[in-house]
Amino acid sequence: MKLSVPGRVTPAAIITAVTLLTTGAISGAAPAPTIAAPTAAAAAPDIPVANVKGHLAQLQSIATANGGNRAHGRTGYKASVDYVKAKLDAAGFTTVLQQFTSSGRTGYNLIADWPGGDTGHVVMAGSHLDSVTAGPGINDNGSGSAAVLETALAVSRAQYQPTRHLRFAWWGAEELGMVGSKYYVNSLSSANRAKISDYLNFDMIGSPNPGYFVYDDDPTIEKTFKDYFAGLGIATEPETEGDGRSDHSPFKNVGIPVGGLFSGADYIKTAAQAAKWGGTSGQAFDRCYHASCDTSSNINDTALNRNADALAYAVWGLSS
Repeated sequence: MKLSVPGRVTPAAIITAVTLLTTGAISGAAPAPTIAAPTAAAAAPDIPVANVKGHLAQLQSIATANGGNRAHGRTGYKASVDYVKAKLDAAGFTTVLQQFTSSGRTGYNLIADWPGGDTGHVVMAGSHLDSVTAGPGINDNGSGSAAVLETALAVSRAQYQPTRHLRFAWWGAEELGMVGSKYYVNSLSSANRAKISDYLNFDMIGSPNPGYFVYDDDPTIEKTFKDYFAGLGIATEPETEGDGRSDHSPFKNVGIPVGGLFSGADYIKTAAQAAKWGGTSGQAFDRCYHASCDTSSNINDTALNRNADALAYAVWGLSS
């Protein structure tokens, strides 16, 4: 998530037609008794947090081998893109590496389409893959990037055939002002923008002192995420800390419905929030925000796991 800039002007039902009986996917399995969630919750797979953390370990190794970061225009960023692209290509996605220039350096967006579905109605999930130059950026935003990648790989493993078309994206140069996502949105024709039904953004979802924040931009997307967390008995709050500071903003600015998840950055957790979510009041959600200590040890596994599963829940539910 990029730094806020003083004076910067920022812009101001779930489909559950999924029939598991034909697949036998839940044969003999009883739902958790306290979860009253839409049918799509059962359709979405559990995202193994160990797999997500495996991707984070790879991103950490890439940063370590490339000057300690994965920043725009640096070798660590391109190596990160290459790692994600290789996984998606092997899983059967159609990938496109979109190139742009910012601050005199070459940047890349990675776009991955899953074959099939109605391309007139695209459900898109994205995250920024770059770090700041100060550190490896494992929470900001390896966490979102790894969870989006593992959800895409889960689509492939399930050979999921959604009603709507699925697209995944990893953005470059977010830390310089959402440069990559702006470039992508600006490159779309009006007709192609209109085909994107939902854009879901995941920027920092494994904060070590986590909160559970849901973007409140689009009511349908917001309800999808809130339903998931309600099923777990977790209260959420509207996401305000990062409003206008991440890659949903270019989509929102052209009228595309947006939503997403966030576990907190440099704001301070209140006593009420600590009582609700655990953790430590009086401390930042992420004390290593934009710092060299944002390493693979700067992750709360429980928050990462819950948010990755919520991501998959929304992808399956909104595309089914």
